Amino acid sequence: MRQKKHIYFQYLLSLILVICLAAGCAAPFSPQSQKDSHETSGFSPENGSEAVPEHYDKNTLKAQQDFDQLTEDLFLDEVSQSLITLHYTLADPAAYGITDYEAALGTVSAEDSRQALSDIISLKLQLNEIDSRLLRKDQLLTYTILSSYLNTALKSEGMELYDQPLSSSLGIQAQLPILLSEYAFYSRRDVEDYLSLLSSIDTYYESILAFEKERSQAGLGLCDTAIDRIADSCKAYLLDADHSFMAETFTERLNQVEGLTDEEKKEYISKNHKAINENFVPAYQNLMDGLIALKGTGTNDKGLYYFPEGRRYYEYLVNASTGTSYKDIPSLKKAMSDQMMDDLTAMDELLTEDPSLAEKMYSYSFRLTDPDTILEDLKHQCQKDFPAISDYVCSIKPVPSALEPVLSPAFYLTVPIDRPQDNSIYINNGTTDSARSLYSTMAHEGYPGHMYQTLYFNRNNKCNLRKLLSFNSYSEGWATYVEYYSYRLDNGLEPGLGDLLQHNSAFTLALYAILDVNIHYEGWDIKQVGDYLNQYFRINDPSVITSIYYDIAENPANYLEYYVGYLEILNLQREAMKTLGSRYSAMEFNRFLLDIGPAPFSVIKPYFTEWLVGR
Repeated sequence: MRQKKHIYFQYLLSLILVICLAAGCAAPFSPQSQKDSHETSGFSPENGSEAVPEHYDKNTLKAQQDFDQLTEDLFLDEVSQSLITLHYTLADPAAYGITDYEAALGTVSAEDSRQALSDIISLKLQLNEIDSRLLRKDQLLTYTILSSYLNTALKSEGMELYDQPLSSSLGIQAQLPILLSEYAFYSRRDVEDYLSLLSSIDTYYESILAFEKERSQAGLGLCDTAIDRIADSCKAYLLDADHSFMAETFTERLNQVEGLTDEEKKEYISKNHKAINENFVPAYQNLMDGLIALKGTGTNDKGLYYFPEGRRYYEYLVNASTGTSYKDIPSLKKAMSDQMMDDLTAMDELLTEDPSLAEKMYSYSFRLTDPDTILEDLKHQCQKDFPAISDYVCSIKPVPSALEPVLSPAFYLTVPIDRPQDNSIYINNGTTDSARSLYSTMAHEGYPGHMYQTLYFNRNNKCNLRKLLSFNSYSEGWATYVEYYSYRLDNGLEPGLGDLLQHNSAFTLALYAILDVNIHYEGWDIKQVGDYLNQYFRINDPSVITSIYYDIAENPANYLEYYVGYLEILNLQREAMKTLGSRYSAMEFNRFLLDIGPAPFSVIKPYFTEWLVGR
């Protein structure tokens, strides 16, 4: 049996749930310069992985074999650490040799984080023993990405208590119920595993509460406003089994399991009801009560700036969350501010040319309003600029009404890598306007957004570890980039209006991203944020300002994932268009981004330069 090492790939929930907003430093390396004549994009992550030339010496072959073994062992070890992660990554773990795993949610603690950092150091030593010069091109890319990932993670050392697992809309307590309610039953064991998970949620939340108490004792606790907001989000789950969406979805999933007798189904339903009433609901009640008991212990009601190591932790978060190619936060902020003003200028030019567009911004509607029809329309129109994929199924599901106030407007539920057909997109009907935002939302979440990008990468990449590694800014940057692309399609909007709405959306997202930096890195308080919002948006409602402020304060770097990712892709596109001129092809540019897959932009950029040279 392999020795288990928990490398602590943070925020695995965000790997599974990719959300629509209404929401590291790379190790030195030298990308190979050889061109792949058989690839139309000029980049292939799998180049060289099929055939082994006869002249390869024994040292080269050993290095390549050792690296493949290392990445596969790491994938299997990491995916086995959490049953939620395992189930959402592999529908059939036994086919990968995984039969022995703990049916539990695990724990959250500073000690877990410290152990993970220790494991990262050990892994780095293993990685350093491999001569990267002997690796295939696809392996070298994975090597570089993994090195960057580990180097960035190590920068969090000593700041384990700064991690914040709870927030009103993006915290564990808000997202875990969706993952449980959509936990697919492929077999009898899946049903039993699920019941074990549900029965352990109270113990899991006890560990989170203990972690929050430790944070408070260290002077890093949640402020009273954040506690109230999180406690309010918990109330949505205080429903007994007879009134809970958790019970409804359980019965639906149970009926899909072959071979169960009516009596067995009845027994499982009874056990599920018991777990909801005796474990799930008490877990949320105890978490809420425990947090409320901590009120008054958290003295910082502002951003990370006001904690002793807050700015250093924010620098780490920005690197970990965005993988930006910018050298530091001030230079990143300047780039965001410059682009924000470019969008403002573009809006001004459009409104000067056609003043009637100003009124139309508040009365427009897209041509299509049915989500399934929208997906098909997007797929058809994207054929000219994106490599086509087919043979997929996507179910559109509403967010349970009880959760509408606490969940994002929409999210895509990622599929197991061995079961790519089970795609689901959730629409929050409480916050999503079918006429005004559903079209662009489906582009973000579906085609050519999260669903499309995930399916494309998983079909064209053979390294399982890369399918597990999460780089949110790449994923959210891509989804934001194609969301803005959808405004310019044949979508029913009047000429010029799509451009105006796109620039307005980008401008708004930039404002939030810049506010993120201002709050957490420069120390802005709620008054400064209010003045800023009043200046640009004429927003002066105290309740709205408070909501915006704490959305950002609770989730540092969240808006940066979206905007920085979009900005990095936009910069690459502009460079490609400037360098290639008439030879620029949107299809080939998009293919490059899709082929290289999720990675820090600091890693992507040298490969992009190589790709440009090869055009």
